[in-house]
Amino acid sequence: MFVNILKSLLHNIGVVAVGFAFAFLGTRLDMLFGLHHFESAFATGAAWLLLLMGFFLRVWATFEFYRLSMRVIVLVPQNSLITSGPFSFSRNPLYLGGNVFIFAGASLYLGSPGGLILTVVNIFAVDIMIRREKKQLERNFGEEFIRYKRRVRRWL
Repeated sequence: MFVNILKSLLHNIGVVAVGFAFAFLGTRLDMLFGLHHFESAFATGAAWLLLLMGFFLRVWATFEFYRLSMRVIVLVPQNSLITSGPFSFSRNPLYLGGNVFIFAGASLYLGSPGGLILTVVNIFAVDIMIRREKKQLERNFGEEFIRYKRRVRRWL
């Protein structure tokens, strides 16, 4: 169990780094388009909350993969449908934690309106991927996935 927790933590430190790189790209867009940097105690508090929620949601979700002896990032279909842990309330906790919470949190932390705009654009792009993955899961798991889909929402 300890090894799975450690792997989950290490796996997701990189996602936080990607989130800050994404937000930094937003600051470059801010400069390019003349968007003004913002800073407030509220934005900083919200940033920390989103970053922590996103990180721990992703750690929990990746832990479920490792607990079931599955790989987190693969290009081929998995053998099992994960419905436990955070997958019991979100079909996509990895995307929710990273592409929504961490990206938005990092953008708020850097005070980047461009980063927040990029986050919203990214959510639409991720939603397209999710729809494609949903079709694959329906093909691979059939009625099991359809029942899961009825019970658990795509995001929250």
